[in-house]
Amino acid sequence: MKALLVPKEQAETLRKQLLGAGYMDARRKLKVRGNNLEIPVTYDVPPEFGHFPDIMQENPDYYEKQPALRDLMKKYLEGDELDLLPRGWQILGDVVIVSLHPDLYSVQSTFGDAMLTMYPHCKSVYLDGGIEGELRRPTRKLIAARDSLENPALVVHTENRCRFKLDVTKVMFSKGNLNERIRMGKLGRGELVVDMFAGIGYFTIHMAAHARPARIIAIELNSESHHYLTENIKLNHVEDIVEPILGDCAEKTPVSIANRVIMGYVGSTHHYLPQGIGALKPGGVLHYHETIPEKLMPERAVERIMTEAHVQGRKAEIHEWHKVKKYAPGIWHVVVDATIN
Repeated sequence: MKALLVPKEQAETLRKQLLGAGYMDARRKLKVRGNNLEIPVTYDVPPEFGHFPDIMQENPDYYEKQPALRDLMKKYLEGDELDLLPRGWQILGDVVIVSLHPDLYSVQSTFGDAMLTMYPHCKSVYLDGGIEGELRRPTRKLIAARDSLENPALVVHTENRCRFKLDVTKVMFSKGNLNERIRMGKLGRGELVVDMFAGIGYFTIHMAAHARPARIIAIELNSESHHYLTENIKLNHVEDIVEPILGDCAEKTPVSIANRVIMGYVGSTHHYLPQGIGALKPGGVLHYHETIPEKLMPERAVERIMTEAHVQGRKAEIHEWHKVKKYAPGIWHVVVDATIN
């Protein structure tokens, strides 16, 4: 029986992420091993968890048996249809978000009820239809909910001791970016930071709550996301650090004042490199995100940073780069760190 060996201080955050992604074996208990915890997993976990060693548990401890999805759906689906059931899903707060094979749409309501049976702490289940448009709005349909809910889409999701309030039908939240959000929470102490695509505070809140910069200017174009950004600033008690700004970062990004700039958007991020580099003081650090075909990484992102720095009469020094997560077949979400002089 496989488990991940995780330092105790990271275990709760990782447990929630594994559970939400459908990779945690909820039948087995977490076990203490020295300064680490063994977190039981069911399948081979995705690459973003690869830095935690996997072990085989010799004497696993079990909870009482919980109903499995396949067992709950057996009376509604034939054998081949059962093989189409999803093996993973996302849990944000107390809401389940799941993608279904089109051949299972006819039983989506029954499937949603089965998910609520599996997760008695959850209040609703949404069918995920993907992300649309430049503002990356999610397309989601309610397929099951507990009785008497005022707003089945509203959640407060907790990770790394930070709280994020959001409506899952109006704004996105990618749990695959967790490690990068935690990394941002270790950077920027005492600095002036510009977060150019702040969303609901994905990076801003982690950094403000843990690293305590002098100031973060958080810019967001989507009015829905900006609303929850302001809510999350209050929820995490960082009003003294974060200044939320509604608008296009092509127009709202300040010039030559930042020690650090976060460009956490993917899709057309390179179009905003002039503003991102222009915001930095000499010696400032840029965190530049891009989606890149595997055969072009990280060279394409590095070349774009170097070229724009040269256009501005400046010099870029690349420190490191790493994969954030798999974005699509053959394409990775990558972040490059560079000092701009």
